[in-house]
Amino acid sequence: MVNDSNGGVPPPQELETFLPQDEKKEKIVAKFNMTKDVEAADFDPFTERKLDNPTSNNDTLTHLLKASLGTGILAMPKAFKSAGLISGIFFTVLVAVVCTHCAYILIKCAHVLYRKTRKTNMSFSEVGEAALDHGPTWARKWAGPFRIFILVSLFMTYFGTCSVYTVIVASNILQVAAYYMGVKEEEMEIRIFIIALLIPLIFMVWIRNLKYLAPVSMLANFLMAVGLGITFYYLVGTGELNFGKVNLFTPPSQWPEFFSLTIFAMEAIGVVMPLENAMRTPKALLGVCGVLNKGMSGVTVVYILLGFLGYLRYGDAVGDAITLNLDQTQIPAQIVKISIAVAVYCTFGLQFFVCIEIMWHSIKDKYTKRPDLADYIMRTIMVTVCVLLAVAVPTIAPFMGVIGAFCFSLLGLIAPAIIEIATFWDIGFGPGRFLLWKNLLVFIFGMFALIFGTKDAVRDIIKVYSK
Repeated sequence: MVNDSNGGVPPPQELETFLPQDEKKEKIVAKFNMTKDVEAADFDPFTERKLDNPTSNNDTLTHLLKASLGTGILAMPKAFKSAGLISGIFFTVLVAVVCTHCAYILIKCAHVLYRKTRKTNMSFSEVGEAALDHGPTWARKWAGPFRIFILVSLFMTYFGTCSVYTVIVASNILQVAAYYMGVKEEEMEIRIFIIALLIPLIFMVWIRNLKYLAPVSMLANFLMAVGLGITFYYLVGTGELNFGKVNLFTPPSQWPEFFSLTIFAMEAIGVVMPLENAMRTPKALLGVCGVLNKGMSGVTVVYILLGFLGYLRYGDAVGDAITLNLDQTQIPAQIVKISIAVAVYCTFGLQFFVCIEIMWHSIKDKYTKRPDLADYIMRTIMVTVCVLLAVAVPTIAPFMGVIGAFCFSLLGLIAPAIIEIATFWDIGFGPGRFLLWKNLLVFIFGMFALIFGTKDAVRDIIKVYSK
């Protein structure tokens, strides 16, 4: 967490919080050599930040849980099948640590750059631009293109993801409806269910402040908990957990599928800065017991439990989503479908908030007379296009898999590494140039996810359209 008495220096390491204030300040200033930033010494971005409806730490934690606990969690048993029962536990922790660390350094760099730029808040793309602008001389010409790249990638990823969400919600409702109508799912038109979601989604997107989206995220978390709770009942209460029918470890050739499934299920880098910008106490995101670590720790435990028990229960017969293994003729399994459908609907507003923020910042200067009306019209048009995209291409998910694999690897892993290197270029990389080598490892991990995630996504497209 950033200390107000430190004269504008970056956040201290966790152990430094136990040092006396004077000693801590001297240690940090010496370590990062920020005494030359005299102009930033008297500027505190967090006391200068003015918000009409700031979110509390609990609100932010609720949003963070909802952003990370998406439908991707249902694929964790399949991911464990690729990694093995024991390897899956360690690999899930590894992915969680890397993804959380990248979100952490994005926030940490933002807090340093607030003082350098004398700004009170910045978006993900603005952090990237400011990092290169204040980084090495040779990188400054790339600051503008880097900002545009982040904006376009974020917009494409989250807009497409929200379009996929409408398909997921519609398909879950369709499956339950088909059972009670006594017809096959193939005989029902999913486009009708998708278009029926348009009006409810418009009302969801009209919620303009994250403060007021917190109850919606809380409802989504509750419904996801209900769905997962019933799923856990099926896993441990309706059959045998047999260690003899699962692999404890698998060959390395199968690991890429695990990492591609887990990274893109757990990654939520796009909502990190909007959440930070809306907080009453943004420094509370960081620290060992900060909001970010609390949220991601809980998410990791749930991911491991579902992946471990799901694979242990069904073995190699586990489906692409664990809900496919449930008996759809039973009431509890149908409740799971409906709960997940409504939870995903409630998540739509938070995920779409990223797209709205990007679009509004690009056009707001043109609509200064009646900005509120323009904002509502823009939101309505955007969500309508999103739904119509799903109506036009109900099989959009595999295509978004390619974009997600490409963009999330770059945005969630590689971009934060680049931002931290640029931010601390003139401050210092620490003993043995630790920050530089650490970010090189993150960069390699991101390239690994990019290559194999894209490969798996292309394979899914081929599988869908070869039927």
